[in-house]
Amino acid sequence: MAIFLHRVGRIAFRHRWYVVLVWAAVLALAGFGALSAPKASDEGFSMPGIESQKAFDLMEQRFPGTAADGASARVVFVAPDGERIDAGGNRRAVEAAVASLAEGPQAVSASDPFRAKALSEDGRTAYATVTYEAGPKDLTAAARDRLKGAVEDARGAGLTVEVGGKALDEGGGPGGTAEATGVAVAALVLLVTFGSLAAAGLPLLTALIGVGVSLASILTLAHALHLSATTSILAMMLGLAVGIDYALFVVSRYREERSRGHEPREAAAVAAGTAGSAVVFAGLTVVIALAGLSVVGIPMLTKMGLAASGAVTVAVLIALTLVPALLGFWPNAVLTRRARAGRAGRAGGTGGGRSARDDAPKDATEGWGTRWARFVLRRPLPVLLLGVVGLGALALPMTDLRLGNPGDEAKPVSTTERRAYDALAEAFGPGFNGPLTIVVDARGTADAKDAVRTVARRIGDTGGIVSVSPARFNEAGDTAVFQAVPSTAPTDERTKDLVTSIREERPEIVSGTGVTFAVTGTTALDIDIAGKVQSALVPYLTVVVGLAVVLLLLVFRSLLVPLKAAAGYLLSVLASLGVVVLVFQQGHGAGLLGAEHTGPIMSLMPIFLVGIVFGLAMDYEVFLVSRMREAYVHGRTPGESVTEGFRHSARVVAAAALIMVAVFAGFVSEDDSMIKMIGFGLASAVLLDAFVVRMALVPAVLALLGHRAWWLPARLDRLLPRVDVEGEALHRRPAGADTPPSGTVAPREVSRT
Repeated sequence: MAIFLHRVGRIAFRHRWYVVLVWAAVLALAGFGALSAPKASDEGFSMPGIESQKAFDLMEQRFPGTAADGASARVVFVAPDGERIDAGGNRRAVEAAVASLAEGPQAVSASDPFRAKALSEDGRTAYATVTYEAGPKDLTAAARDRLKGAVEDARGAGLTVEVGGKALDEGGGPGGTAEATGVAVAALVLLVTFGSLAAAGLPLLTALIGVGVSLASILTLAHALHLSATTSILAMMLGLAVGIDYALFVVSRYREERSRGHEPREAAAVAAGTAGSAVVFAGLTVVIALAGLSVVGIPMLTKMGLAASGAVTVAVLIALTLVPALLGFWPNAVLTRRARAGRAGRAGGTGGGRSARDDAPKDATEGWGTRWARFVLRRPLPVLLLGVVGLGALALPMTDLRLGNPGDEAKPVSTTERRAYDALAEAFGPGFNGPLTIVVDARGTADAKDAVRTVARRIGDTGGIVSVSPARFNEAGDTAVFQAVPSTAPTDERTKDLVTSIREERPEIVSGTGVTFAVTGTTALDIDIAGKVQSALVPYLTVVVGLAVVLLLLVFRSLLVPLKAAAGYLLSVLASLGVVVLVFQQGHGAGLLGAEHTGPIMSLMPIFLVGIVFGLAMDYEVFLVSRMREAYVHGRTPGESVTEGFRHSARVVAAAALIMVAVFAGFVSEDDSMIKMIGFGLASAVLLDAFVVRMALVPAVLALLGHRAWWLPARLDRLLPRVDVEGEALHRRPAGADTPPSGTVAPREVSRT
């Protein structure tokens, strides 16, 4: 591996113009494809295998032309204090608004609240439901303008009018502020780390090119593969974060090799062979974690994972090819000012007999990483106990984890959707915003209408149901749909218990009717999704961790290091989940993040966190521990190996972690609750994993294990193929190659006993 990537680095450096032109062509082709590709179709959210989805599918089959999850708007009219909504001018204003909405572009129907008896008991609030023939993404500007115009006209008549539903949801991802914030902080961190504008700018430039290629490719394939707008969110987050990090490690190793006296081309080649090998395996762990999302069985999640893994693959390829090529254009610009001045002095004949190692910055020899490693080596047990107890304390709130899909109630009160939600909950009860849709299959029943009335009456008598709407039959008369309104809010645990109870009592409810029914609707769908995610979490974790442990066995040729890495990851991911519950469910500090409503954690959040954080955690494990193993196989003691690894990698790993935290934290500023929660969860997970697990627990465990940390059973050693991540083969190259300066210790075979 190291020899192959060494050649790749040399070729990219030597033929830098060709490499740059190839990547420019790739970016241009992807951009042209994105501009010319048809718009992605809105197929909605689906999850095969659950009752709610089966009921949705049955509705679309039995009620042709009606999308079960199509665009809709619920327009809420509230009369001024002391007035009724159905009296005088208030009634005329409502009727005029409903008539305008019914005649609007793409509108199928608009219900009259006075005929549908959609009035509150006090007569002050009414609502009209507007349905559209297109999904939210496919609504035209004219349709939305008609909706907004009707609302403004009613407000002009003195009414309070708000709009809930999906009609005003134009979709799309982050607005750009998050990315700009992350890039700005990353630039600052890189500048402080490298002390050179060129060295700081190169990782940013290559990461942005990689993100551009990835996002343009996703847009090009969006229509053909039915990718939604949210598919690009994860690819953008990870592509930007790992793109900067991977380039950062290659540039850092290039500077280190230059300080050892290597010429620019050889330094770039060695950086590609060593740091590049770590990049390949780190990227592979991320790809495994993301591709593993397919085992959950959620099509949208599978597509998001595969798209993001593609973005990570692009970042790896750019780090191995474009970064060495750009180093060829500015071989000295990425060095520190002191290193450039030292080389200029030697070129002018003033260098005397100074060693090449004298060009290395002093803080690279005795920096904070070295001092911290020695501190941990002196006190490994207290550091280990303190880290484990601290992470365990943060993980405690996770025992209260409740999963769900926050809706309009989680949006800021500045949005009309949130105000509509609150108005309906106040006027009609908390369960009104999450009615259960009952789909009755009466095919083959002699008296379908009587059977459906019986089922509706029995469900209405169930404790926790406050009202049942009249049933609506399809043209064939063999399928009916009605709604049952719970007494509790959609995200309330009692609503979940109610859905479970109705399904368990189904045999009694349909007894003697000859029909069957299914419970669906947004509330039931969210409950089913949460259940499926919970049941898939352990198998997914097993697959991902198992594959990654095997991969780390190949990288480190050690039995205990991969197991230690997996255990540390579990601690960090549980702690980060606990922090997410603490903020977004229990509400501690939620206001500081702009989360104005607390409730259950988004159902997909644990899967996202488990998969993505595992990949990123293994990134830092590979980058940090590979330098320790490199020192160990070249003759250093276990303690010296830990110190050597921190001397070379701690500063860069810390910078990489801060960059990732900045990129993810930038998404906390977004209004979308899903993006906000994912950004916060990933930022806190990276922070805990990098600075507590990798920087503290890893050296503490290695110090306690000593030589045993690098032990591998002889039989397993013979079975595993050898991959050269630390670059041992580069030190055994034949005479004539550009070898490292004298003083480098020859590699040794790791003891297997």
